[in-house]
Amino acid sequence: MVKARRLVAALSAVAVLAGGAGACTSSGGGDGNPRDFAELKRWGFSEWDRWAQRHGFHNQVVAGLWSAEEMDQAPPRQPAPVPDGPPSAPADSPAPTGAASPEGAVPPEGAVPPTGAVPPTGSTGPSAAPSAPPAPSPPSAPPPVAAQPVPRPYTSYPASGKVFMTAPGGGTGQCSATVVADPAHPGKSDLVWTAAHCVHEGRGGDWYRNLVFVPAYNSSGAASDHRKASLAEVAPLGQWWADKVITSPLWTTEGTRGGDAANQYDFAVVKVRGPEGETRSLEEVIGTAVPVWFDAPRERLAIQAWGYPAVAPFDGQELERCDSGRPGSRGFDPARPPMLVIGCTMTGGASGGGWFADGPDGRQRLVSNTSIGTQAHTTLNGPYLEDVARQALDYISRK
Repeated sequence: MVKARRLVAALSAVAVLAGGAGACTSSGGGDGNPRDFAELKRWGFSEWDRWAQRHGFHNQVVAGLWSAEEMDQAPPRQPAPVPDGPPSAPADSPAPTGAASPEGAVPPEGAVPPTGAVPPTGSTGPSAAPSAPPAPSPPSAPPPVAAQPVPRPYTSYPASGKVFMTAPGGGTGQCSATVVADPAHPGKSDLVWTAAHCVHEGRGGDWYRNLVFVPAYNSSGAASDHRKASLAEVAPLGQWWADKVITSPLWTTEGTRGGDAANQYDFAVVKVRGPEGETRSLEEVIGTAVPVWFDAPRERLAIQAWGYPAVAPFDGQELERCDSGRPGSRGFDPARPPMLVIGCTMTGGASGGGWFADGPDGRQRLVSNTSIGTQAHTTLNGPYLEDVARQALDYISRK
């Protein structure tokens, strides 16, 4: 922890999209953000590029920063949970730039997906927020589903893993993530899917720094129960540093520490680069990448959620899954697609973890990621992935 704090002030931010001053012409405000949600829906590649140039993210590889001990001690990000029952307007005010989580940690949490076959268990911006936000729709939430440990070794499901980061103001954090297929580079993907709140602080904040992805984290169990383990044991497939990151402007301009309409677009895509001397892509090294299924028919989905929950009774060292079945829905802004809601007892640390369902061809696909949960840890909520998410993936794939 001491090393991370000492280096944070001197390091450049992990850059998602290198920043120039790109002028804004045909759309958006002077800062390159969309004027409203409807405008964002009309964005094409040039608008995404203009926004990225103005709001870029830079990452510097710092050899030795993320030791096995540093990763073990990184706390999960803990945004305020959504109250149980019908959703209400969040009481939390936006987190200030550089603010740490309630535990003094930085924001990451999430889990990573399985590769191909899953171990059988049964079957298998916008302008400022309005003063009077639209009434959220009542959720239709399934009953709780107990999280179950994924059988080891996790290298059998290498698409799932962990993301680690430091906050602009200091502190470290962890989230979950998934390796996804790159539409422009089939078979050679370097793309990782996670939650937006695992890469950016939200409204009034900045990008997280020193962002690194570790596929199949703690695959052998060497670090379970916080035992001392070597870096090779906890990162058997290496550490992959963020090179570029893209998320929705709806998160960077609206996101807060509580659940609200910004969470309906709480997703991010990270482009990574391999360890020094590695010439192969991430997909070539781990052997898999999960396709993303946009506009998936809700009524046909039987969801499995994966992640590394890190708040008691979990400790962040074990990959867990919930076979949650058909999702319910929750909406904060009726103009935006309602979030998917599943029963699952995973806690903080699972943020960003992949939600999977079998596609029309029978192949497992990513349909969402963990965004927010309830105070009682009975349900999880994830964004519904449609055109905005598709455009973000297309943009970073082409860059």
